[in-house]
Amino acid sequence: MRQTRRTVAASMLALSLAPGAALATADLALVAQYGAPEAPVTVFETDDGGLAVFVHGGPVRRLSAQGSGRYAVEGGGDLLVTARGVRLAGAVLPRRDFGAEVQAGIRRAVRADPKTLRERALAATPPSETGDFLPSDLVDLATIDQAITFDIRYAGRDNFMGLKLYERPAAWLQRPAAQALGRAAKTLAAQGYGLTIHDAYRPWFVTWMFWEATPPASRVFVADPAKGSRHNRGCAVDLTLHDLATGAVVYMPSRYDEMSTRSYADFAGGTARQRALRSMLREAMVAQGFEVYPEEWWHFDYGDWRRYPIGTKTFTQLAG
Repeated sequence: MRQTRRTVAASMLALSLAPGAALATADLALVAQYGAPEAPVTVFETDDGGLAVFVHGGPVRRLSAQGSGRYAVEGGGDLLVTARGVRLAGAVLPRRDFGAEVQAGIRRAVRADPKTLRERALAATPPSETGDFLPSDLVDLATIDQAITFDIRYAGRDNFMGLKLYERPAAWLQRPAAQALGRAAKTLAAQGYGLTIHDAYRPWFVTWMFWEATPPASRVFVADPAKGSRHNRGCAVDLTLHDLATGAVVYMPSRYDEMSTRSYADFAGGTARQRALRSMLREAMVAQGFEVYPEEWWHFDYGDWRRYPIGTKTFTQLAG
């Protein structure tokens, strides 16, 4: 999957032109993925306001309008895009939402009682670590910048497992990471945007809950508790942008916590505006010492994350 992501990103460079006229709403509606998850067809808006397509592992090809809501590959080819789907080699490939399909499958497979799962997780033993770690100094992100808002998905059921995993909605980071986040927030505010936090410090026992409740076939998407996660160390943050004027969260190439190729930090699909907003967020975070997580555009790790131990304190303990 990583090799495919890099190939698509590289081929996209030939189409990265200056922003042009926006596509009509009906044409933007064609921006999506089609076909099978193992070989999706991705239709996207180019930076100059056109449409292009790539088939999994193949080159990027421009599309030309063939009438209202109909596009074909420039120079001829066997691919046609319409509101009904993508027609390729005589077969019609339906529009797909792979992330939603994966989430629905995980939720159907999860047969965990949250209360019992939590009790078992709290009784589990974290991995033993040795090293010269920095002392933990977690800061409540609500104290960093008034423009920062919060949508802590794991404090409710609006998450990939459909389970409430945190006892309260809150977010903490190690002090240097929290201060760097505040600087990034000020940079973005000057451009009219604020940060919306989905997750930050995650107690180790919640990582254990993720692993235990997620079906084995889907564990590639969650951290192994035997190793711990960067969230456990208080140096990882999941976040997006909101418009300061309206308060509305922006649209990115994928939803938060979506388990599909659309979530990759350099996924070439989506609209030109979505990619531009993703780049704005990325540039502001990287400038303050955060590292991009390649498979998730919303996930950023602070540079010193390896120097902190795995954390076990619950949100209730931190708040108290």
